Amino acid sequence: MKIEDIIKSTSEIALEKKTILNLIYTQHIISDKFSEVLKKFELSSEQYNVLRILRGQKGNPANMCMIQERMIAKTSNTTRLVDKLLAKEMVTRNVCPANKRKMEVTITEKGLKTLEILDPIVIEFENLYTKNLTQEELETLNQLLEKFRN
Repeated sequence: MKIEDIIKSTSEIALEKKTILNLIYTQHIISDKFSEVLKKFELSSEQYNVLRILRGQKGNPANMCMIQERMIAKTSNTTRLVDKLLAKEMVTRNVCPANKRKMEVTITEKGLKTLEILDPIVIEFENLYTKNLTQEELETLNQLLEKFRN
């Protein structure tokens, strides 16, 4: 469906505005549907992102600054996210032995198990939203989005 039909526009929309509206609308659809997937696990997309970052550390702790740098949503309150994951026993947080002012965060077995369960569900979700595009179209879309951001 065209964006003009979705927003019920009665006048022509400039191509630049149409592009931005399409990006924002698509992002909201994907974000809302992904939130529904994570809701069953009592996770937000930001909490999920933190868990994935920590899993990528392969057992090594990460400090709050490093987590923040790797977040998709840079405006996320990393401390609050870690606090919520701590309450769910999905991460641990300890004082850094080398620098007492830093906190080190590590994913727990419970966090790893949750991601292990979520992995095939997330892959299915990703495939659902990309199935109408060929591999070449996906490559082109990624190149265009990266070019758009730069």
